[in-house]
Amino acid sequence: MNRPNSEHGFFPDEVILQILARLPVKDLLRSKSVCKLWHKLSSDKYFIQLYNKLSVKNPMVLVEVSESSESKSSLIFIDKLSGVCDFSLDFIKDRVKVRASCNGLLCCSSIPDKGVYYVCNPMTREYKLLPRSRERPVTRFYPDGEATLVGLACDLSMQRFNVVLAGYHRSFGHRPDKTFICLVFDSVSNRWRKFVSLQDDYFTQMNRNQVVYVNGSLHWLTSSCSCILVLDLNCDIWRKISLPDELCSGSGNRVYLLELDGDLSVVQISEAWMTIWVMKDYEREEWHMVDRTLEGDVFREEQLYASFVVFCI
Repeated sequence: MNRPNSEHGFFPDEVILQILARLPVKDLLRSKSVCKLWHKLSSDKYFIQLYNKLSVKNPMVLVEVSESSESKSSLIFIDKLSGVCDFSLDFIKDRVKVRASCNGLLCCSSIPDKGVYYVCNPMTREYKLLPRSRERPVTRFYPDGEATLVGLACDLSMQRFNVVLAGYHRSFGHRPDKTFICLVFDSVSNRWRKFVSLQDDYFTQMNRNQVVYVNGSLHWLTSSCSCILVLDLNCDIWRKISLPDELCSGSGNRVYLLELDGDLSVVQISEAWMTIWVMKDYEREEWHMVDRTLEGDVFREEQLYASFVVFCI
């Protein structure tokens, strides 16, 4: 793509790129039909990096709502520019469940076909079917022990993503043992790598929807909120991070793990307060309380009828 150039109109290409990079995704997709130049934008590396950089200032949220009386769930898309609207992943041509999100991408697993995973961009409606992580299909004789945890890591600067599947090995007819199997997919090589370690029972007490990618590592919050389990993707090593002492001493509170301006963050919501901690020093694992506000009984009534899973994209 020429930059800058006025060959295609009154404005140089660089000016046009800056304008288009600030459009909501839906409007950007519509603009692809204007001319060949604009149609090529979705595959132009320079434009993708520019759009991702500007999109950080306008975070979008995908909410999965599950009715307590039914097993079905629906998706709601929330955007500061476009508002709230229903959302569907029907472009994947499979019934899928969202398992993780990172930097605009979603990792989904097939509901009818166990062991099948997709990574998609819900805004451009593009997706990739990942190669099978195992040779044999998932059956009761060959249980899928590698999919207890699912994580997605996306490095925008490198235009690269990783998918992690991890869980205890389980032979047919036996309880899972302490052999913890981890599979990591690399989008550059288009292959899975596998490593095995021995882990304690922390890995059986995971909040599977609480996974965050920060500092080259994936972080999972245990369902008991006793600690954070970390996988360093640079060296394939598992470790633990302690939570803030004040948070660990509380009971009956809702706790969420998230990324806040590039830092690992924990949000605790009680009946009266919402408290936010941020790990400012990642190497020393030092937590700092950055905000504490009155919360009230928000969402209490709604939680009787539905549960929510929030994916930041």
